[in-house]
Amino acid sequence: MSEVLRGLEERHTAGDLLAEISERTPVLGGNPGDWPGLTFYRYTQPVAPQWEEVQSLSLCIIAQGRKCVVTDGQRHCYDPFDYLVLSGRQHFTAEILEASPARPFLSLVLQIDPDLVRRVSADVVDRRATAFGPPPARASTDRAFVTPLDTTLMAATVRFLRSVAATGADRRVLAPIYLAEMVYRVLQAEQFSRLMDLAATEVARNPVSEVISHVRENMSELLTVSDLAERVSMSSSAFSHLFREVTGKSPYQFVKEIRLNRARELLVEGELTVTQVSRAVGYGSTSHFINEFRSRFGATPRAYSDLRSLREELSS
Repeated sequence: MSEVLRGLEERHTAGDLLAEISERTPVLGGNPGDWPGLTFYRYTQPVAPQWEEVQSLSLCIIAQGRKCVVTDGQRHCYDPFDYLVLSGRQHFTAEILEASPARPFLSLVLQIDPDLVRRVSADVVDRRATAFGPPPARASTDRAFVTPLDTTLMAATVRFLRSVAATGADRRVLAPIYLAEMVYRVLQAEQFSRLMDLAATEVARNPVSEVISHVRENMSELLTVSDLAERVSMSSSAFSHLFREVTGKSPYQFVKEIRLNRARELLVEGELTVTQVSRAVGYGSTSHFINEFRSRFGATPRAYSDLRSLREELSS
């Protein structure tokens, strides 16, 4: 892990980002990334405008080439000097303007959980010593915006991609940290209100996001599919179908993953015993929690908690 931790002090350039994306795009068109909602793209010639769709709030970064998208009649062009943010659940046209065999178009699109935006923004507001409330009202209803790509966001992106490609604890622990840093850098880039508006709007019109927020805030409680469905005024069958369509998982599987991921974070923090962590994330049986944790992460909770001391040694 020390090699990846040292990456925090490294300076990354546009060439580093280009190399990372180039390595992950062996075929033309879309290439799946080894992370939920992450896709890489390669084109060797311009592509005429075509209809596309995003289901979730998305961050779009180009390492080489140029692209334009049209949303709600507005044209947004960007290149390696800028990035694009799109709100979810919208159709738009996309056109690749610059691409060639010698200099292929290379980019990534990363879907971002609106709840992550809200959690990071809450930390930002706390540091400003102000009370966190709803995002401020804005006259603009833009569902997309282009912003200059600065070195801090570029470096965070490179760190995230390298941690995703890593194995073991590097990936499990560091990839979520660097993803949160990417969101933080976007919030810093004079886009705090705009990104918060997009995230809040997406949550408001997406019952699945509302349920996910409820689960995260109440994971120590008993959470049944029928209770979650009733919360968004849907039948259990309709809710389960929609939930699987949006997340790719059943509500039961998703809730279990959220609980175990939170348990992992609590264990690394090292302030609670295994039994306390088990109860904090909604498990009535510690032995059942240990079995499910080991099945997901390949180690018992006690062994995983030892990672905290290892991290301290590596960072000292």
